[in-house]
Amino acid sequence: MDEQAIPILRVKDAAAVLPWYERLGFIKQWEHRFEPGFPLFAEVARGPVRLFLSEHEGDAHPEGVVYLRLKGIEAIAAEFGVRADDTAWGTREFELRDPDGNRLRIGVPKA
Repeated sequence: MDEQAIPILRVKDAAAVLPWYERLGFIKQWEHRFEPGFPLFAEVARGPVRLFLSEHEGDAHPEGVVYLRLKGIEAIAAEFGVRADDTAWGTREFELRDPDGNRLRIGVPKA
């Protein structure tokens, strides 16, 4: 097993937000509810990058920020109608907000 950190993002309706994450290239790996009608907890993955999406009120704070280094950021930016910009600290990046307000900063080091 490779060691990794998996951020947990608080969402109101995981089933409704999953298509937004699919636009970023993530695929749902699994989901769990303790019982029908209970909050949903799901994992999405894009290659080795993983995120947990949780409807549980005690998990994470809405509007947090996660920095993702992903391949093909120009295509991702175009998919969302934004553009990636060069930064003063040596990266090319942009920021998105998911439907629940979680901030995803997506970038790569400049070559």
